[in-house]
Amino acid sequence: MRKILLLVSLCCVACCSADNVASQESQREVKNIIYMIGDGMGLAHVSMLQIEGGYEPTVFDEADNVALITTYSANNRVTDSAAAGTALATGFKTNNSMVGVTPDSVAVRSIMEKAHDKGFATGIAVTCYLQHATPAAFYAHLMDRDDKKKANEDFVASGVDVAFGGGRVYFERFDKDYVQTLTNAGYNVLLDEAQLASAEGDKVVGLFADRSMNKILEGRGDYLANATAKALELLDKNVEKNSREGFVLMVEGSKIDFRTHDHETVAILAEMRDFEKAIKVAKEYVDNNPGTLLVVTADHETAGTTVVSNESDFRLSESGIEYKYSTLGHSGVMVPVYLYGTGAEAINGVMDNTELSWRLQELIGVKE
Repeated sequence: MRKILLLVSLCCVACCSADNVASQESQREVKNIIYMIGDGMGLAHVSMLQIEGGYEPTVFDEADNVALITTYSANNRVTDSAAAGTALATGFKTNNSMVGVTPDSVAVRSIMEKAHDKGFATGIAVTCYLQHATPAAFYAHLMDRDDKKKANEDFVASGVDVAFGGGRVYFERFDKDYVQTLTNAGYNVLLDEAQLASAEGDKVVGLFADRSMNKILEGRGDYLANATAKALELLDKNVEKNSREGFVLMVEGSKIDFRTHDHETVAILAEMRDFEKAIKVAKEYVDNNPGTLLVVTADHETAGTTVVSNESDFRLSESGIEYKYSTLGHSGVMVPVYLYGTGAEAINGVMDNTELSWRLQELIGVKE
């Protein structure tokens, strides 16, 4: 009996040691993180993409690993984007409407800020405006998510290398012309989306709309996929040219949330397909660049979206389906995490959104 217990103990020690070694190896190997956030995207949204595609494999089905995260904020069981974005970016809970600070107003640094300080290149590409809650969580510290002037100041101070999205009017609205400030700071500032394809430089900001970018059904085209590709290209060049440690890029499919709030099923599907295109661009980069981890998740689920049968008699060969929405707001359900590439095996199971952030910070060696 003692021999059996000893053998079991040795096996446990060996397994734990192997897990620790695997974790340490992943930490050493991960140089780049592509953090993709589908705003408001729940499992029903991913299911919609599968169903409407005739169950042909989607990019989500190609994940090397999957997990689930809880989304509640510090003061509410149902989060908003500000608190959820803060959790994903920093690893700290905060109250709804607060960005990059704890509930007692103490500023906390994001994975992007920490990475920048340790020699990584950093980037953002979104379909909303750059001062919106989720992107702001990666560079700003706001008592109120609507404080766009402070968001502008924090953006300039952050040193983010590449940023694409809307928000031009907010950079020009206040007593200081932040577009000129960025130019003076050495940024190549693009004000026309046609400039995106040929953009060059270590520091590039694209402001392609006064506020948010258009809906995909109103002519946004392949902007998000193109912006993701260009951001990866510029960050890759920056890392190589300036001997940076690697890069952290955050990409948001912002309008999934916008359209789900309005219960626009056709538009939701269009935004999901657009987000999938951007994920495919990122995944291709991962496949060709070992040392890169792609993380696809959501800040929260919107509208309590469900996929239901039109009939209660399941003996029928086909009952038909309907997409239903139970609220105009957000829901408190867990959201999925899809992982691709180097380090994907290091993140498993059910965890809080803050834990996901800490694990990513650990993988690139910026956890404090």
